[in-house]
Amino acid sequence: MKTPHSVIRYKLSVTHYTSRILHSTFCFSAFLLFCFSAYGQNPNCYRITFSDKNNSPYSIERPEEFLSKRAIDKRKRFNIPITEQDLPVNPQYIDALLNLRTDTSQIIAVSKWNNSVVILYPETDNCHNIIAEIINNLSFVVDTLPVAYYKLPFRFQETLKENSEYFQKINSIQSYSCKYDYGKSIDNIKLHKGELLHRDGFCGEGMLICAFDCGWENCNSISFFQPLFENGQILGTRDLVPGINNIYIGNEDDPLYHTYFAHGTATLSQMAVCVEGKLVGTAPKASFFLIRTENPWGEQLVEEDFYAYGAEIADSLGADIVTASLSYSIFDYEWQNIYTPNHNNGVASIASRAASILVQKGVIVVNSAGNKGMLPWHFIGRPADAFDILAVGSVAKNGNVVFTSSYGPSADGRVKPDVAAMGAEAWVVLGNGTIGQWSGTSFAAPIIAGLSACLWQALPQYSAKELMQLIREYGDQANKPDDRKGYGIPDFYQCYLDNFIGVHENIIDDISVYPNPTSGGLRVQSSKFKLQDIEIYDIYGRKVSSHHLDISSSHYLINISHLSTGIYILKIMTEGNIYSHKIVKN
Repeated sequence: MKTPHSVIRYKLSVTHYTSRILHSTFCFSAFLLFCFSAYGQNPNCYRITFSDKNNSPYSIERPEEFLSKRAIDKRKRFNIPITEQDLPVNPQYIDALLNLRTDTSQIIAVSKWNNSVVILYPETDNCHNIIAEIINNLSFVVDTLPVAYYKLPFRFQETLKENSEYFQKINSIQSYSCKYDYGKSIDNIKLHKGELLHRDGFCGEGMLICAFDCGWENCNSISFFQPLFENGQILGTRDLVPGINNIYIGNEDDPLYHTYFAHGTATLSQMAVCVEGKLVGTAPKASFFLIRTENPWGEQLVEEDFYAYGAEIADSLGADIVTASLSYSIFDYEWQNIYTPNHNNGVASIASRAASILVQKGVIVVNSAGNKGMLPWHFIGRPADAFDILAVGSVAKNGNVVFTSSYGPSADGRVKPDVAAMGAEAWVVLGNGTIGQWSGTSFAAPIIAGLSACLWQALPQYSAKELMQLIREYGDQANKPDDRKGYGIPDFYQCYLDNFIGVHENIIDDISVYPNPTSGGLRVQSSKFKLQDIEIYDIYGRKVSSHHLDISSSHYLINISHLSTGIYILKIMTEGNIYSHKIVKN
């Protein structure tokens, strides 16, 4: 493993730094006696970056120890290598930090991609300069950055709920025509012709969407969401924010209770809910994993570490889409405001770097652009500045940009936002169980995320990066992007038609394919054309069967009993024309 020259001076073996840890522990305990009586809003949580992953107990030869089977299979499918970057942080380094103050210190975030941890030392909020010096003296530490202040008493217990049964189930993609009555929520989807994707059978089946937010108030009890739990579409939850431990409830004594904790409820409903005549989401048959990365009561720099932590969890689960309706710019404590819009370059922020890496790992990343268009910050927030992701601006249902939507470009001149969706008075499920409207780029992002899942289901031959580029290219101002709507409002249905296994699916009223679905025999018949050749492709564009008719005929019987269950594309060649038709093998 190679180590950058800038950190070679920190490298020592585990046996060599033991004595230094003991010395640091003594110094650390001594200065706590001096600091303990002081109490204020200075930092007591620190992001500590390590120099290397030497002597790690993990190996890229055993990826099953830190990646799910779904994630490993995805890496193989898109030829994405598993590298040292994927190895977890060295646990020996974590133990060394905890041993500085074992009775109170806690790890509250980890990033293997950044090779860092965030650690809480509760009694050190007025000694941050001293603690940084002591930690930086450890041989394996590159940098220490204060990122948060948390009041005592402090309670933290990370929770994990994972439905492994349904993780296996979503691996098999199914697709059936879905002709919904969208009610008022047709406004959310019709700008992108997404309802036509649904009509053609692409509603998100087989796709895993990880959503980051600050709370999903009452999702587990509101009737609109009950089918998701009954169908096993909510695969699991994680709560990364200290002191809450239940993503479905909050603090009713807080006057902004519903605003904080129902934010995720609303954004999830735009993708997942399916109640005809009232609200139908953009990916109603997808599966979802919910990760709280946002502190509902405030904004601190550590939330960017929570985003990075959540991104790595999503990757390890094998997520297809990560969507986050959040934007970082100004924080509650002045000492945390280390960034300006000039830092929106995709690399300054740990959250932005994590979002960019997610794309490299084969994940479509969707993020709200932010709502600072009329405020002094003015520009997009982080991680909307990340490379290759879809940062989403806000428009009204007539397609006009919303004045509060944050401006681009990125600090290094890239087009931002990338695309736009309806974020003005979007239809959502509120935390009290009613349907209402909510505005902001927070509600534009899940529309794009859900439709991206449907489009990827329809065009699985493309990588995450390739599909996001297609989405940009099908924006209504792709030839002249700007700093408000980026490449514009994407036409998801036209994108599907033009890229569907490389052929336009023509109207084939004069060709019948039946029975469909089928478990064995499939008859192709035409009242108008003479059939010449028939080819069958799987959903990844690979030819699995070919049938040449020696004598042109108006009908042909194909046996597909040997094919695996799933979706296939039938290419029908006639005299001078090629037609395509989707079939389902039971």
